Amino acid sequence: MNQEEVTALFDKQAANYDAQWAKTAPIRDCLHLLLASAFADLPKDAQILCVGVGTGDELFYLASKNPGWRFTAVEPSGPMLGICRQRAKKEGVASRCVFHEGYLDSLSAVGLHDAATCFLVSQFILDHSERIRFFSGIAENLKPGGLLASSDLASDVESREYDVLLHAWMNMMSAADITPEAMERMRNAYANDVGVLPPARVASFIQSAGFELSVEFFQAGLIHAWLSKRT
Repeated sequence: MNQEEVTALFDKQAANYDAQWAKTAPIRDCLHLLLASAFADLPKDAQILCVGVGTGDELFYLASKNPGWRFTAVEPSGPMLGICRQRAKKEGVASRCVFHEGYLDSLSAVGLHDAATCFLVSQFILDHSERIRFFSGIAENLKPGGLLASSDLASDVESREYDVLLHAWMNMMSAADITPEAMERMRNAYANDVGVLPPARVASFIQSAGFELSVEFFQAGLIHAWLSKRT
């Protein structure tokens, strides 16, 4: 899928997105717990860039733990960003947020950030050079030594291990009340529209984009997450 197709897909899903994935929340909660630990040494007035923020789960988790932090929320899907903005107003953190509807390359100058999050975003970029450029764009918006916490679906799809993980992953989705039609679309997307690559390959993209050693700090099923520092 190209950028416009991915954005259109999330436009359609926005209204029911949070409810659809509610039963997989333990994965998100564990990732957030480790994210807070990874970012624990950031300044009390840190600026955080959230790339592909969606409806804002990681933003609101970090905001609740760090009342002095400010956030730049970047999201190409207008409906998804609209929900994020509504949640920010409801939770009283809108004054600490800058909302940008669009991609990172169209973000106006808002200064460099102390850290960034980018969860389940780069996997939609199939061209490897474009994927590296995407991470380079994040690096350009970070201070020297700034942190990136990123996650993507990752596995060696040619391996026997992938077959085991995919089967377990689909069983989890079924238990989470994901419809059979949605699961079949998901399976087809993993094969054709999502850049599911070995974790070491994804880490190499991040490092090629201007980051030091990318350390994998989380895995749940097919989701892997890395902590990286801008060189």
